[in-house]
Amino acid sequence: MARMKTAEVAVEIMKKEGITNVFGLPGAAINPFYKAMQTQGGLHHTLARHVEGASHMAEGYTRAKAGNIGVCVGTSGPAGTDMITGLYSASADSIPILCITGQAPVAKLHKEDFQAVDIASIARPLTKMAVTVLEPAQVPGTFQQAFHLMRSGRPGPVLIDLPIDVQLTEIEFDIDTYEPLPAFKPAASRKQIEKALDMLAASKRPLIVAGGGIINADAAELLVEFAELTGIPVVPTLMGWGTIPDDHDLNAGMVGLQTSHRYGNETMLASDFVLGIGNRWANRHTGGLDTYTKGRTFVHVDIEPTQIGRVFAPDFGIVSDAKAALALFVEVAKERRDALADRSAWAQDVRQRKQKLWRKTNFDVTPIKPQRVYQEMNKAFGKDVRYVSTIGLSQIQAAQMLHVFKDRHWINAGQAGPLGWTVPAAIGVATADPDSTVVAISGDYDFQFMIEELAVGAQFKVPYIHVLVNNAYLGLIRQAQRGFDMDYCVQLSFDNINSPELSGYGVDHVKVAEGLGCKAIRVFDPEEILPALEQAKKLIVEHRVPVIVEVILERVTNVSMGTEIDNVVEFEELADSGADAPTALYANLD
Repeated sequence: MARMKTAEVAVEIMKKEGITNVFGLPGAAINPFYKAMQTQGGLHHTLARHVEGASHMAEGYTRAKAGNIGVCVGTSGPAGTDMITGLYSASADSIPILCITGQAPVAKLHKEDFQAVDIASIARPLTKMAVTVLEPAQVPGTFQQAFHLMRSGRPGPVLIDLPIDVQLTEIEFDIDTYEPLPAFKPAASRKQIEKALDMLAASKRPLIVAGGGIINADAAELLVEFAELTGIPVVPTLMGWGTIPDDHDLNAGMVGLQTSHRYGNETMLASDFVLGIGNRWANRHTGGLDTYTKGRTFVHVDIEPTQIGRVFAPDFGIVSDAKAALALFVEVAKERRDALADRSAWAQDVRQRKQKLWRKTNFDVTPIKPQRVYQEMNKAFGKDVRYVSTIGLSQIQAAQMLHVFKDRHWINAGQAGPLGWTVPAAIGVATADPDSTVVAISGDYDFQFMIEELAVGAQFKVPYIHVLVNNAYLGLIRQAQRGFDMDYCVQLSFDNINSPELSGYGVDHVKVAEGLGCKAIRVFDPEEILPALEQAKKLIVEHRVPVIVEVILERVTNVSMGTEIDNVVEFEELADSGADAPTALYANLD
């Protein structure tokens, strides 16, 4: 066997596990690992400007393609603590990423050495494993276990902390005989699936709630097949958006307090049976549980045993990987094909809601109303676009008004919602799929949080379009403050002495973006939005850098939301016809 430094062993194992891309920042305590990447070759490294940014790039990279695992690397001390938000975001949404940190020498870990922090203890609540490797000979097994854990059961992140002396120690290691450990995923039994289908058969108005676990399991095609076999309409959650195309006859729309459709909420309220697969009953989906559950029977399928009953007790729970469960659902449904109930009248009822319960988007006023932005985005981008967003009024309205047709084409930090996530995550997505059109959506505050990462896209030629809706406000927080009768510490507006043309909108995002090596377009008039988006599509091809399309909005827009799914407040006028919502899915069909 060959003798190798453990840092070299780690690099070789990563390659054997299918890793090709790494996002990170070098530093003194992780330099041996960087030397190993240089000498061993085979890994493309993207140099982030902030370690939190690197962790979100890794997240975006994982989320973009089935089987991907994003890797972020940083030095000791603050590099690890900077990764914590990325670990939280990944853990909350069941996203596997591998975080690797450098560390002080083993003998100095208890001596308050420079940048020596017990990062494993800090990260442990947010990971499937967080470990400081104290024995060099344990490096191979630790990395092997890391990949095994990330892929097994509920997916999630892992942190491996490598003291510098451990990285430099030579051990005996035979990479030629290394094999990844098989992942473990629980699978439903046939009896469980048969019981669930028996319960479904007793219902009159059933729905399937399709969660992000279906996307994680790469099972969207099975979901659609099962829905078509049974004729049951599907409600995708925000994390499951794209599991069934928005224009599919059985897509019932999204349900919830914010990222939802009027027709989706109405359909949920009319249902009597709900089969949830790979979802977690998030509170912004359910609202008040009494309203959400009243008069309905629930079956819940999830890969994580402790997720069953976490939010409310279902009538029947099944612990299973979504793909394994859906494969059995399809198999048993095919066997029962002749006995399946005719759901066509219920499905038609669902479609009729979808054909009329729209929000208005066709506003032609100046300053621009945000609804018009999403209308023009629907026109500009086809069905293959990949959207990336995080949080805020921009994300909420995007989910209310955009259309998604494929899994992994709406990429969103769902449970954590960290501001600043969008720019680095979009870079990770575009790195994973450089040939697709990646479009990010941010408000001005999210955009400013990690704006420096735009330089990464410029340096490494990572093209994507970033639609920036600018109202110079912390818009979602401002709207939440209405209940406290205040508008306090949420203003981002000021008179920029260097950009008087902004008329009080504060930061000149165009100048900043251009200074970071990107292209940028600013829009003040609603008729300019579509031409700007079309120009952006040409610019990303020509220059292979991020292109920002900033739309200057009216300062205050209150976005549809509420506290119960039967009491979502509509602050703007609703659509009376297809002319009011020309890009609604069923508008102007005749």
